[in-house]
Amino acid sequence: MKDEEHYQQGMEVRRAVLGDSHVDRTLSQLTPLNDEFQNFITRYAWGDIWTRPGLERHTRSMITIAMLIALNREAELKMHLRAAFNNGVTRDELKELLMHSALYCGLPAANATMHLAQQVFDELDAAG
Repeated sequence: MKDEEHYQQGMEVRRAVLGDSHVDRTLSQLTPLNDEFQNFITRYAWGDIWTRPGLERHTRSMITIAMLIALNREAELKMHLRAAFNNGVTRDELKELLMHSALYCGLPAANATMHLAQQVFDELDAAG
């Protein structure tokens, strides 16, 4: 597949998972510094990895969240907590993932993510 095909496929998946408003906001903030990086993310993360047939998006969301908890990447984690709902992940599944992460990522990481997840839930509830 050519780079442009990866980009188009990646943009479709990126929009489906993260939502049009997030992607549009990101694209509106392109600069000479970050434009190639955003293209890279779209082609490889979304157009190559997230489109592979071996895992469903639901599973990819759960794995991504678990890794971001372990890496303590709050901004990306918040984005993927929101996006998980677009992939069919439920609040109960996120709760179980957080409980499980307490064992393997540590209590401080799980506790911080519990607070972050509650913030995301509250924001989603307020938005309707």
